[in-house]
This record gives sequence, C-alpha cells and structure tokens, in this order.
Amino acid sequence: MPHDRSALILDFGGVISRTLFETHDLTEAALGLAPGTLTWRGPFDPDCDPLWQAMQADEITERDYWRRRTLEVAALSGADWTEMADFVRAARGASPAEVIRPEFLTAIRIARETGIRLAVLSNELDLFYGAEFRAKLPFLAAFDVIHDATHTGILKPDPRAYTACLDALGLPAAACVFVDDQARNIRGAAAVGLSTVHFNVRDPRAGYAEALEKLGLDPGRLP
Repeated sequence: MPHDRSALILDFGGVISRTLFETHDLTEAALGLAPGTLTWRGPFDPDCDPLWQAMQADEITERDYWRRRTLEVAALSGADWTEMADFVRAARGASPAEVIRPEFLTAIRIARETGIRLAVLSNELDLFYGAEFRAKLPFLAAFDVIHDATHTGILKPDPRAYTACLDALGLPAAACVFVDDQARNIRGAAAVGLSTVHFNVRDPRAGYAEALEKLGLDPGRLP
C-alpha cells in the first residue's frame, strides 16, 4: 500500500484501551468494592460469562451486554447509574489515559511518521465513555476522522458505517486496514473490501504487529 494513500482504522474500546475485564482490580478500588467482587471476564474467560456468550451468539447486542453490567455494578456499589458512561467515569476516574494500551500509542506514532492516516470507527465512543472523555485523551488529536455511531445511529456491521468512514477519509476500502475485536464487525468490514485484523485483547501486540505489517510498516518498535 502506498503510504500517501493508506489509513489505519481502529475500533475504540478494547483495541485502544485495556478492557474493563482487565481492570477489575482498579474498578473495585475506585468503587470501594472488595477485591474479587467482579467475576465476569468476557473474552478472558467466556465459559464463566454466559452473558458474554449470548452477545457473541448475537442473542443480545454489545450495548445490551454493557447495560446489564452497568446495572449490576451500580447495584453492588449503591450507585444510581443508568448509562454505561456513568460506569466508565466512575471506574476509570479522572485519568483514563492510564489504561491506554502502549502498543496502540506506538502503532499510531509509527503510522503518523510514515504518512498513514488515522481513523476511529466506533459504535459507542461517546455513549459508553461520555463526550468529555475525549478531552482527557490528547492522542485523539492525531486522528483525521472520528466516526461514532452514538451520533449517526448506524452501527457496525452495517456496511454504511464503514463506507461513511471511508468517505470521510477520502480513501477506497482497499487502501485501509481495519482493526476490531468483535468478529461480526470484522466480517462486516471484509464485506466492503477492507483489509482486516481481528484484534485479540489477550495479545494486543500481535494485533498491532499484524496491522502495521499489512500497511507495509515494521512492527519492531512495538513494546
């Protein structure tokens, strides 16, 4: 791929930051819960998370999954949250940058240095995190496009979500690499011609290495 005609398109969530599954200890400390209170582990232990299995089977949506978890944790902590953003703000506190994946930060630096454009394509960036969350993440200023279905109402894997992001970038699908941790979104991206990386949150370095290699870049600097 020519570097002046390429882009790296990233989901937000677990692709960019450590997931809430990985930071139960931080959540419990922030909310005053006893260690070990939170036991659901999603992709890290799917056999012990039937709700996650239901989401993966398309019996419920990802928004449904997190709505249920938000209400459960609210009940445990005595909070009156109704939105995922309330949960995230309480769990992640005033310093969300502390849970950003170092592999992500290095990968976007490499991409920028070589002229690769950057985009976020999210189903619920502002819905889950709150609009003010972006101000606490200075790296977002490096992104050419942030396409968030919170505002458009068109969610991946609807092909219109991908094509709208591509239109905003001014690039064809064949010039872009798309990274997401949900298989349904990867299938949707492939259907519109995007090169894809199915990101494994249990091995973030491998996901970013694959993405950089598909862009013709050396992943050797990844932590």
